[in-house]
Amino acid sequence: MALDGVTIACMVTELNKSIFDGRINKIAQPEKDELLLTIKSGRTQIRLDISANASLPLMYLTEVNKPGPLTAPNFCMLLRKHISGGRIVSITQPEMERIIDFEIEHLDEMGDLCRKHLIVELMGKHSNIIFTDHKHMIIDSIKHIGANTSSVREVLPGRDYFIPKTVEKSNPLTAGKDDFFATVYSKTGPVFRVIYSSYTGLSPLMAEEICYRAGIDGNTDIAELDDNGRLHLYNIFTHVMSDIKEENFSPSIICEDDGSFLEFACLNLRMYEDKEQRKYDSISNLLVDYWAGKAVSSRIKQKSYDLRKITGTLLDREKKKYSLQLKQLEDTKDRDKYRIYGELINTYGYSMPPGEKTLVATNYYNNEEVRIPMDPDLTVAENSVRYFDKYNKKKRTFDALSVLIEETKADINHLESISTALDQALDEASLKDIRRELSDCGYIKSKTVGKQKSAKSKPHHYLSSEGYDIYVGKNNYQNDELTFKMASGSDWWFHAKEMPGSHVILRAKSGEVTDKAMEEAAALAAYYSAGRGSGKVEIDYSLKKNIKKPAGAKPGFVVYYTNYSMSISPDISKLKELAE
Repeated sequence: MALDGVTIACMVTELNKSIFDGRINKIAQPEKDELLLTIKSGRTQIRLDISANASLPLMYLTEVNKPGPLTAPNFCMLLRKHISGGRIVSITQPEMERIIDFEIEHLDEMGDLCRKHLIVELMGKHSNIIFTDHKHMIIDSIKHIGANTSSVREVLPGRDYFIPKTVEKSNPLTAGKDDFFATVYSKTGPVFRVIYSSYTGLSPLMAEEICYRAGIDGNTDIAELDDNGRLHLYNIFTHVMSDIKEENFSPSIICEDDGSFLEFACLNLRMYEDKEQRKYDSISNLLVDYWAGKAVSSRIKQKSYDLRKITGTLLDREKKKYSLQLKQLEDTKDRDKYRIYGELINTYGYSMPPGEKTLVATNYYNNEEVRIPMDPDLTVAENSVRYFDKYNKKKRTFDALSVLIEETKADINHLESISTALDQALDEASLKDIRRELSDCGYIKSKTVGKQKSAKSKPHHYLSSEGYDIYVGKNNYQNDELTFKMASGSDWWFHAKEMPGSHVILRAKSGEVTDKAMEEAAALAAYYSAGRGSGKVEIDYSLKKNIKKPAGAKPGFVVYYTNYSMSISPDISKLKELAE
């Protein structure tokens, strides 16, 4: 479910309770389409994260700080110039739209008191953050929209700001009985669709909830409702709108039986009374749990696009090479036949009548009769040499290909491990480690890798249900460091069997670990592997002292000859990850 007008109304209520009358202390722009405002309200500082990302627009209060670029973008600098230190005098939602308007009072360059608006539009791919003066003339926006991009509205400095009305919808909070009847019952189609297409801010989910409370199948055609049904539907609609106007919000996430998230809403969803409903006292906390992780994942996927493309291209190339090498190796399987031919010619060829094209002889290795083609224009010795040359050529090819195939297979395994690490990367520091690994291994040219100072990525750190520390490498460099520098010989090492994945280290307490801790560490190894989507993953585990790294081996590659195995589900929902 995306953000709808009801969620925005709930957010506005929370913002008015937490940051209204607060002063904007800091303004950062960590991403090209994201702002992070630090607001001083009373004696506390509160951060507001505003993202106009086209694929996942979001706004929530947070305690997490995000570092901005060394040089602030122009939009960020403009906001700092105008509203840094400004006081938030109103936070409103116009007509249940997916829009939040922050009115900010500040001193201008002459020291006079004036007001400006920071308008946040959370409308999917049309999301934007727009800065206007008190007359709603646009000063600037985080995204510029010209006439070539939109024929409905230009969002450019100097243009007047207005809310585009691409679809004729009414404000549900002001809908009276006559308006409701005229608007809804003049249309055709399923009841739930007529409701959400008639009023702003109502999602299909909320329209279905209204139908459910009214005891109506949402897919029923609106024309089939009788007079009592129509009146009852209006009354239920009015009750729901009263909850919004009176700010009777109850943020919750509806969960599936397996604990996964199904939907979220800011009003009680009676249609899901048979499902687990996880209640929240803050819409921001709900959005962080439901969307923020996906938002981070979405951004990391965008930023890792070039690395994914490079890795995918290299992997395809290596796999084609590997297939060709195996085919060439198959062609050398008959090499010993030519050696035996040469030997048999030397043994029996001199008794063969001159001019014969075939030598019939007994293979003294298996006592079977063989027929050896002979070139009558060559001597017996020359025929023997010809077969020995064929044997030697195929043997050299076999020896060379055997080494190349091992190298190619190692490259494939390495690239697959990098691909898995990219799939699971959750921060830019991890991407920098992976980029450095690709550069160090000669897959890409080194540019500024390692030259810029940045926060060092650390392994995932989990606490087992019994208090054991479990560490998980995020990439191959971390895997090496975790296994060979952080871990002690009595710690336990886990890894998915014969597939790319992270090294997992279970810290032993005085050399003792419980079966439950072992299973939880194995579950982490399964989760952080290419088998994450499987029901069960086979995990190898051993004491760390049994794990060795061959000289010259690629990052993350190890060997072990003493180990145990278990098959386990990659479910880590009950494990707690500690902050870095």
